[in-house]
Amino acid sequence: MLVIGGGPGGYTAALYAARAGLDTIVLEKLSAGGQMALTEQIDNYPGFENGIDGFSLGEKMRKGTERFGVETRLVEVLSLDLSGEIKKAETSEGPVYGRTVVLSTGANPRELGVTGEKELIGKGVAYCAACDGMFYKDKTVVLVGGGNSAAAEALILARVCKKVILVHRRDTLRATKIYHEPLMKTENVEFRWNSAVVELLHDDKVTGVRLRDVQTGAESEITCDGVFVSIGRKPATELVAGQLELDESGYVVANETTETNIPGVYAVGDVRTKLVRQVVTAVADGAAAVHMAEEYLAGGAT
Repeated sequence: MLVIGGGPGGYTAALYAARAGLDTIVLEKLSAGGQMALTEQIDNYPGFENGIDGFSLGEKMRKGTERFGVETRLVEVLSLDLSGEIKKAETSEGPVYGRTVVLSTGANPRELGVTGEKELIGKGVAYCAACDGMFYKDKTVVLVGGGNSAAAEALILARVCKKVILVHRRDTLRATKIYHEPLMKTENVEFRWNSAVVELLHDDKVTGVRLRDVQTGAESEITCDGVFVSIGRKPATELVAGQLELDESGYVVANETTETNIPGVYAVGDVRTKLVRQVVTAVADGAAAVHMAEEYLAGGAT
């Protein structure tokens, strides 16, 4: 089994596959944990009463698979050929072949694209309210976005933050109507319509943002303790475009079985179509993928 991507879904698949007696290789271009490794504190993954940082959790997942013979190769996958019964991954260190493939390449948050954004991740810039909202308990935050995800995140933040300032480029939310009334009735949510963040104000950490009115060009500053960016995510599906069926947002079409339109190929974690994208749901996908792979291999594939 080839596991493309060493995030929580990928390493869970690798663990279950190895325990099921499958030779398993994880191909990861950076380090164990994937997007999770960038999270300073994870408090919503069961089993760690004091929480754990994402990098350490990724390393624990990797080491857990090595007990059962999983090999991790730190290489970049350049291309995938998923046709035929033997699948091929062309990597920066040569080709690797497998009878089954688990795609665990994840999805990355869309960034604001302003100077200093990457350097301020974990220092006032965040992309997940469920992950990082509690760090801003009783503080003031700016939330950028206007879709369903942004609206849901605003409601999460409003429960813990002193104030949530929602910044949106339009004069109304793009989110479905079900979110509008709860947000409008939430007293500690303030709206800045027709506005875009053009600068992050900071010293060692974020101290505020500079906004520009998209209609008049007028600029203003807001003081805040953090900025949550919720303007969408971009699934990492470049390797499988034209091979696997993707939805209109670019996610791999795969339900709770994780099966894709190609037999023997499974999509787990943030890269697939799903309701909730969290570490625990990615882990569940990994277990499901191996169950389906075992059924596939037992069906007579050679």
